[in-house]
Amino acid sequence: MKKMMLIILIIFFIIIILISSSSSYAEDDVLCLKGLKNSLTDPSGRLSNWSFPNSSSSSICKLTGVSCWNAKENRILSLHLPSMQLAGKIPESLKLCRSLQSLDLSGNDISGEIPPEICSWLPYLVTLDLSGNKLSGSIPSQIADCKFLNGLALNENKLTGPVPFQLTRLDRLQRLSLSDNDLSGSIPADLSRFGENGFAGNNRLCGKPLSTCGTLNGKNVTVIVIAGVTGAVGSLCVGFAVFWWFFIRDARRKNGYGAGESKDDGDWIGVLKSHKLVQVALFQKPIVKIRLVDLIVATDSFGSDNVLVSSRTGVSYKADLPDGSALEVKRLSCGYEVGEKLFKSEVNRLGQIRHPNLVPLLGFCVVEDERLLVYKHMANGTLNSRLRGLDWPGRVRISVGAARGLVWLHHGCEHAYLHQYISSNVILLDEDYDARVIDYGLGKLVSSARDSNDSSFSNGDFGEVGYVAPEYASTMVASLSGDVYAFGVVLLEIVTGQKPLSINNGEDGFNGSLVDWVNKHLSDGRGKDVVDRCVIGKGYDDEMMQFLRIACSCVVTRPKERPLMVQVYESLKKLGDQYGFFSEHSDEFPLIFNKQEH
Repeated sequence: MKKMMLIILIIFFIIIILISSSSSYAEDDVLCLKGLKNSLTDPSGRLSNWSFPNSSSSSICKLTGVSCWNAKENRILSLHLPSMQLAGKIPESLKLCRSLQSLDLSGNDISGEIPPEICSWLPYLVTLDLSGNKLSGSIPSQIADCKFLNGLALNENKLTGPVPFQLTRLDRLQRLSLSDNDLSGSIPADLSRFGENGFAGNNRLCGKPLSTCGTLNGKNVTVIVIAGVTGAVGSLCVGFAVFWWFFIRDARRKNGYGAGESKDDGDWIGVLKSHKLVQVALFQKPIVKIRLVDLIVATDSFGSDNVLVSSRTGVSYKADLPDGSALEVKRLSCGYEVGEKLFKSEVNRLGQIRHPNLVPLLGFCVVEDERLLVYKHMANGTLNSRLRGLDWPGRVRISVGAARGLVWLHHGCEHAYLHQYISSNVILLDEDYDARVIDYGLGKLVSSARDSNDSSFSNGDFGEVGYVAPEYASTMVASLSGDVYAFGVVLLEIVTGQKPLSINNGEDGFNGSLVDWVNKHLSDGRGKDVVDRCVIGKGYDDEMMQFLRIACSCVVTRPKERPLMVQVYESLKKLGDQYGFFSEHSDEFPLIFNKQEH
């Protein structure tokens, strides 16, 4: 009896602690918004509905510009306050919005300096947009501490000083705009990939992709040459020739460098080029061996025109080979954190996975800190890029195919594979518009690099923004049901035609995620209003509502109430069977399904 009472007391105290922790987060978010409102001038009254009766956190998710993780989790996910004529300085109270992933204050009259502490205040920032303001001072080098940053826009301000070289450490950065400021100095080599538009309008800034630093006109060059070289040109030429012949030329031969190459290449492409003769490891022996130089040439030195898609796991490039075939080469964003031996072991396991609805991993290449994965190229790109042009039967076919691939990962393999990065960008379409899932197994590569004292959430291995299961914010543990949630968001994209965090259907006043938007309409009895207008009214309306119910079952708040992936697949397949798409797949899983726990 005493033992039972002790257990009950322990459980009671744990519940109290969890409730207190949740309440603390909510109270902090309220204080964050209060501090923001009090610090900024709001002449147009755009924040007039920001009221906080009794410091309640129950309604903050409905405030203008505020998005939360979900309707029942009051932790703030994003602050979207562009073009509201807000003035003042960036307040320290933002540090209380610690779970914030997106901050947009663009197009206002905000002045002062960018706080160097902004990344310690908001460690999980994925998007930071402060463009179109009156910010001054230098760009703080501490922005490199926002290690999950995917987009950084500081253009159209009054910023001065150099572009911090520390920005090159932001491996996930896909968008950088520093144009129309008063920046000076040279652009770090690794940042040249963002193109001229990212740096234009800074008259004292130089280096690729802008003008070359240190350029002199012809008159100045002539004066310098006459003054400094005339008396010594002969001896210098002879001395340099001897030095070149006996030292530099010989050393370059020994180290395998050719014309125009340098061991001191600082950018990642330079690192690859310095190892261009390294052979790409392929899981099946090809007729012709592929070297790293072949991938460099085939991707036009990993040029921006060859980028297929970028995500939290890295950037994928199209590689056009001389024989007319194509590959997809993915540069991992953080694979270098995993030891080479462990990396190769895990990638070799992934290379053995084969299924008609998975993009086959063909090989890999490891060069210093760089990790490249080689996949078969899918001719019709991503579901995200093709969705608007698909009819309803085509959308059903892709949904069933994608679910079938994920079922194989969850239940058809000897050991279940969490995907962790499910989104409409990892569902690719082959030449027949069959769905193929990519990026499977990469979550384990990231999570295996975690420090034992770090949470997996702080390392960003829980997926793309808008697809992350709500329980991850508190449990910090990835799960199969989290994959089901993310796939449910993809299904909602398919049936509504909307983006996970950006609703665009002509309605004013709604501010929230796609899941919240759909739930709101369903609770109001207006389920049909969420269906994509491109496909509704064409004879499939009843089927679309069945599809919508399947999607909503995947995105319920409680993980235990979500179906298994195999159940999602079976429900979708019933819809697809009437089209005869998958009649040949009646006995497709030879292994006994692993009925894993959530």
